[in-house]
Amino acid sequence: METGDPLVTAGWLKQNLNAPDIRVVDATYYAPFLKAEKTGREDWAEAHIPGAVHFDIDAIKAGGTDLPHMLPDPIMFSSRVRKLGIGDGNRVIVYDNNNFCAAARVWWMLRVMGHDDVKVLDGGLAAWKAEGGELEDMPPVAVERHFTARVRSDLLKDTAQVAAASESGSHTIVDARATGRFTAEAPEPREGLPSGHIPGSVNAPSADLINPDGTLKTVSELQDLLPNHRAPTITTCGSGVTAAILALGFARLGNWDVAVYDGSWTEWASDPARPVATGAA
Repeated sequence: METGDPLVTAGWLKQNLNAPDIRVVDATYYAPFLKAEKTGREDWAEAHIPGAVHFDIDAIKAGGTDLPHMLPDPIMFSSRVRKLGIGDGNRVIVYDNNNFCAAARVWWMLRVMGHDDVKVLDGGLAAWKAEGGELEDMPPVAVERHFTARVRSDLLKDTAQVAAASESGSHTIVDARATGRFTAEAPEPREGLPSGHIPGSVNAPSADLINPDGTLKTVSELQDLLPNHRAPTITTCGSGVTAAILALGFARLGNWDVAVYDGSWTEWASDPARPVATGAA
C-alpha cells in the first residue's frame, strides 16, 4: 500500500543524493506542438542533477501505433530501464525542467510496472538550483540492473474501459487539458482533432495544480481543485502526459489508485464514432 507524500524536496534529495540505492531520473519533455528550442534530452545534456539519467517518453514507448508515447509492454519497458541503471531495490527520484511534464508520467509508468519506490522532485530542476544543488553536463555511466515488472493493470485504462465508465458513471473522469479545449471554445493543438471532452468528464487543468515556482500545491489547495478525490477516478488529457500530473495530485491527497487513460483525447477523438461533449461539464 503506497502512503505518504509522492514528492520529495530538493533539500531531502541533496542530503540523500549519494545513497547507494538512489537513482535520479531526468524526464524533461517538451511536446512537439510547443515548438521548443530544445528537446528534453538536449536540455538534460546541457545540465542535470549529478548522476541523473534521461528517460525519454518518446523513446520508451509502445510500437505499432500512431498514438504518441503509449505505455510499452513490460518486456520492452524492463529492457529499457535496466539500461538506465534502474532496477529492483532502487529508490527512484524523478524530476524535470518543465512543470512536472513528464516527471509525473514517468512516476506513473514505473508504478504501472510494479516499481512503487518512486518519488517526484517537487519543483524540479529549478528547486534543485534554488537549493544550491550542483549540476553536471556529463552523462553518467549507468550500471545495468535487473528490473522485475509486475504490471498493475488497475492504474491503466483503455478506450473501452473509459467508454464504459463514461456511460455508467462508475468512475470520475477528470480531464487535465486547458478549459478552452475541454469546452470546445479553443482548438486542439494536434491537427485534425476536434476539441471537446468525454461525456460525463469534468475539467481540472493540470496547470492549476502547480505554483508559480513550479512546486505542486498543498494538500488543502488540491482538495479544492480535484473533485471527489477519494472516489474511483480516471484521469485523461491530450496524450496521457499531463493526466499523470492529476494522478500525482490525487496521490498527494491519499488516493494512490487513480488510473490514467493512456490514449487520452488523441485516441478518443480520432474516431468520429465516439461521442464528444462540448461546453462546461
